[in-house]
Amino acid sequence: MHAGAVLAAQKGTGMSGVRVLVGTRKGAFILTSDAQRKNWDVSGPHFAGWEIYHVKGSPVNPNRLYASQSSGWFGQLIQRSDDGGATWEPVGNEFVYDGVPGTHQWYDGTQHPWEFKRVWHLEPSLTEPETVYAGVEDAALFRSTDGGKSWHELSGLRQHTTGPSWQPGAGGMCLHTILLDPSDPKRMFIAISAAGAFRTDDGGVTWQPINRGLRSEFMPNPESDVGHCVHNLAMHPARPEVLFMQKHWDVMRSDNAGEQWHEISGNLPSDFGFPIVVNANEPETVYVVPIKSDSEHFPPDGKLRVYRSRNGGNEWEALTNGLPQRDCYVNILRDAMSVDRLDVCGIYFGTTGGQVYASADNGDTWAAIVRDLPAVLSVEVQTLA
Repeated sequence: MHAGAVLAAQKGTGMSGVRVLVGTRKGAFILTSDAQRKNWDVSGPHFAGWEIYHVKGSPVNPNRLYASQSSGWFGQLIQRSDDGGATWEPVGNEFVYDGVPGTHQWYDGTQHPWEFKRVWHLEPSLTEPETVYAGVEDAALFRSTDGGKSWHELSGLRQHTTGPSWQPGAGGMCLHTILLDPSDPKRMFIAISAAGAFRTDDGGVTWQPINRGLRSEFMPNPESDVGHCVHNLAMHPARPEVLFMQKHWDVMRSDNAGEQWHEISGNLPSDFGFPIVVNANEPETVYVVPIKSDSEHFPPDGKLRVYRSRNGGNEWEALTNGLPQRDCYVNILRDAMSVDRLDVCGIYFGTTGGQVYASADNGDTWAAIVRDLPAVLSVEVQTLA
């Protein structure tokens, strides 16, 4: 049964379902199940052969999906679906930095022009069905208010006074994380590798760095306001003032919307990793996937383990049931982990080995719901009524 038929059957019985949106190095895949989360339909590849950096659905209209389609040969496209991924159309693929192109300090100290390379992250509005944000490389944030047909830069971010000191991380100077505050439509958090985390309280007109408490030994000033390689941010929608961060070394927490951070790495076997997520029903339950180091991007000891803290950090337990515990050398990228919002929270993550693992019991047990995909770049989950 294809994805549309599965969801139609669920609607007829009043049963909720789950749609998992997977972006890979060679196309997008859509995995669909009912609330039991045992049997999965696989649709794809969509855009076969293209790198799909991110796929995400609108909270307002779950059948409205956006995908970032990228190729070193053919450039960047935004694709939109209005039927849950059954069909797609390219939309609004004109991203132009507002005003005069800026510059930033390059490795050798010379000025280097800002460039548009690719869209790393798409974040639909929590309330407006036609509004969507895009985080791009180099380090810019765009907004569309017409369903992706046209885009306008929120240029106050890139024009921040610290902009000339921003440097690319290993993956480029990418704006890879966008968090929207459900309690305040003018507040937004973003993260840039390697500039750090920033917050706006006025809808994107002005921005402030929120990196106090971060420490990065590789920097000339380890406690600088900017320059930290933040890998990911997470929040629970009921507590938008509490933020969790996976950094290039260190797992961090802020209880005041980023004004101050403190480390919560605790007993993790490694505090290096990329994704971090919060349980939908338990705001103090947090998940990370440690990898060995910044040069060895695989699980410590070759054992794939998700780590869970039920008290907001510091005390972590290894979740291994159903995950390979020997000879496993995959990586889990920053956008490749997500949660559903069913009564018992489901946790999902994808690997560079092409597996997507899921847990329907808060992480206690795991199973691969699909194998042998191309390397997974992103995993997003929609909970469907």
